[in-house]
Amino acid sequence: MAISASDVIPLTHARAHFSELAEDVKAGAEKLTTKNGEAFIALIDVDCLDYNHQLERERIHLLLIDEVSKGLDDVAAGRVEGARSAIQSIKRRRLAAAVNAA
Repeated sequence: MAISASDVIPLTHARAHFSELAEDVKAGAEKLTTKNGEAFIALIDVDCLDYNHQLERERIHLLLIDEVSKGLDDVAAGRVEGARSAIQSIKRRRLAAAVNAA
């Protein structure tokens, strides 16, 4: 939903008219409050907030699935390294970086 100019309100107005704003938001509007002329907080319906959180969780799951798929492709292609070997490589790089920094 797009925010229109009438949905942008100063925080002082929001404080004075909170019940009215809450009813508007419950009816589907979104309100953006400002403080000192800059965006401060948004008022959105709880169902919209829940939906946004669900979308974010789904996006994270899709990213994880993609990373797992890449990892499985690496295993299938033989691009793997044992955990001990990987840790030793990291330690060597850190040691080298510390020596170079000194």
